[in-house]
Amino acid sequence: MFPSSDSNNEIVHTLNKLIENWENEVVEFKEANNDFDKDKIGRYFSAMSNEANLKGIQYGWLVFGVRNKDKKIAGTNYRDTKGLDSLKQEIAINTTGGISFIEIYELNLLVNDEEKRVIMFQIPAAATGIPTGWKDHFYGRNGESLGALSIEEQDRIRGQEKKDWSKQIIPEALIEHLNKEAIAVAREKYKEKMNRPHISEEVDKMTDEEFLIKTKLIQNGKITNAAMLLLGNEDFDYLFTTPPEASWRLYDSRDGVKDYEIFKIPYITLSDRIFSKIRNLTYRYMPNKMTLFPSETKQYDVWLLRELMNNCIAHSDYTLGGRIYLNEVEDQVILTNPGTFLPGDIEVALQKNYNPPFYRNQLLAETMVKFNMIDTQSMGIRKVFRIQQEKYFPLPDYDFKQINQVGVTVYGKVIDENYSRVLFDNPDFDIETAFLIDRVQKHKPISKDAAKYLRKLGVIEGKMPNIFVSSKVAESLDEKEQYVKNKGFDEEAYQQWIISYLKTYKTAKKQDIMKLLSDKLPDSLDDKQKENKVKNIMKKMRTNEIIELDSGNKRLGNWVLKK
Repeated sequence: MFPSSDSNNEIVHTLNKLIENWENEVVEFKEANNDFDKDKIGRYFSAMSNEANLKGIQYGWLVFGVRNKDKKIAGTNYRDTKGLDSLKQEIAINTTGGISFIEIYELNLLVNDEEKRVIMFQIPAAATGIPTGWKDHFYGRNGESLGALSIEEQDRIRGQEKKDWSKQIIPEALIEHLNKEAIAVAREKYKEKMNRPHISEEVDKMTDEEFLIKTKLIQNGKITNAAMLLLGNEDFDYLFTTPPEASWRLYDSRDGVKDYEIFKIPYITLSDRIFSKIRNLTYRYMPNKMTLFPSETKQYDVWLLRELMNNCIAHSDYTLGGRIYLNEVEDQVILTNPGTFLPGDIEVALQKNYNPPFYRNQLLAETMVKFNMIDTQSMGIRKVFRIQQEKYFPLPDYDFKQINQVGVTVYGKVIDENYSRVLFDNPDFDIETAFLIDRVQKHKPISKDAAKYLRKLGVIEGKMPNIFVSSKVAESLDEKEQYVKNKGFDEEAYQQWIISYLKTYKTAKKQDIMKLLSDKLPDSLDDKQKENKVKNIMKKMRTNEIIELDSGNKRLGNWVLKK
């Protein structure tokens, strides 16, 4: 595995997996020493987007800085001065539907003690039924060859139907196979949502069948999948091709399953049933140092959890046959559902003007809105993030790494007091700003433009990617000592400590130098990054002929001052 001077271990792990188990059509490696033709990038974008669609996966990769022939890290200078942030828009101008990269990751990898820059472009799969074009031409792959997408492949993509699973009927199902109590709940929720006396009167006069016809859960006299999912009697779930299920699992501190329960239809009451299992404790914390009294809150907001669970219900791909899971671990709740995240990226869904391109289960989603189960204006995710922001808690983390699975982690406690205090001191920050600060506290990558923006606000400091709370904020929080620990010392100071050590003790092993500097290196670095920093300092001192090894054997030699 390639070590990295970045803190972004997840994407480094992804790169290693791509190199070890790469598939020709969905990943392309290019050395791209100094530059690369943008038109060719667009063609690769089209090709891998189409191939990802045909293979049923969420995205493909274009990787710069890795030789295609032997998959060795070579490094790239592509846009090292111009920057990568504008490339998304430049590509979107000429693609079908204006789609662009999900994300662009810039990595600095240590290869044989030398830093190598690698760029990973994450390319979304073509939308269902719509091949991705570049300048009105459609590209594909044949092995490692880039060429025109064949007519047969274009037809396969265009022939894909956005079938509404929830609208499909269950031939053998009758109204008697539905749960009477669940229908009664649906009636009350519908009246609550409509909030009109004359509508409530009308609903009260309806038979169950008339009510279900009105809400389109019965169509042409037949029970739909949506009706059976929301209101079905679990004794008859065998009428589904694959009976839907949900599961709650409680994990102990060693990641062992301590308790669990399986839940079945009707899903209209799933949230209440599954949430009755969660431990929602009172959490006490100090969002600022201006008070002697801690704030108190429940670890998890009930509306937030209900919105996320009902989103899992509305957006699951039930044709895959997987379960919805609610995994409860220490101070976190993790929800997963089978399917893909239709916006492609969480930042898209957080935009104020976001509208989903379509619903996977259109009838189910529309009905859940009528039953007051999910947000009506596609703004539920924004509200979920806002709730966490106003509690000064970490924002939810969405996970799309698993094929055909969407996961979201909700935090039940503060993980970085500095983050909480920044939000407390700046209640007017919008969600987009809070999202960026949240990424910083979790040591996740942000763009150079985003870092520049946060630096201007005075909430971060340090060199990319090791950014942390700024001195301005640290001073106001009486945390100058921690600030110094985060920032560390000038490189010259480290060199002077090494020189002083060698003057006193004459020789030193690598581990001696590490021990000497370990408590002086920035707290913002992990152990591996600290080791790499010391290695680079020693390398520079050797290049400048300040120190040398007293033996030709690197492993057995000692470091000494050069005479």
